Amino acid sequence: MSATWYECKVKYRKTHETGEQKVSTDTYLLDAVSFTEAEARITEEMTAYTSEDFKIMNIKVANFSEVHPFENSDRWFKSKVSLVALDEESGKERKTNIYMLVQANDVKEAFENTTEAMQNTMGDYTIPSITESPILDVFPYFSGEEDELEKFEAIESAVTTEQEN
Repeated sequence: MSATWYECKVKYRKTHETGEQKVSTDTYLLDAVSFTEAEARITEEMTAYTSEDFKIMNIKVANFSEVHPFENSDRWFKSKVSLVALDEESGKERKTNIYMLVQANDVKEAFENTTEAMQNTMGDYTIPSITESPILDVFPYFSGEEDELEKFEAIESAVTTEQEN
């Protein structure tokens, strides 16, 4: 089952480095199965993030087919990727656009990270645009079973190695 990403706008009082408090509206991205779950998850994340009151201003389905975090990057960029396919009946090229959210420090790095994310793609593609996203942070869903899965895979690979020897 693929993730449905939700963009959540949250208004809250933010304390800046100078100690000054200002009301800020920030955008966050999270995956959920419904608007109800998205609201519950953003409430949980924001409660852990700020002790101030906050208000969820908007929740909408985001148009991202893939999200790619990269280490040592602090900004998010929206990459428009055009997948190129040849229509065999008409002989014309058809382009299908997908949008990816890629973490990077600047546009050049976002282009490189988008290219890296697309490296296993069999077909041709172009990257017509990359724009900085207003998204501050991404909260993927973790069920808590990921650690158990990693342990299972480690045991399974050890057993396979022993059987080969």
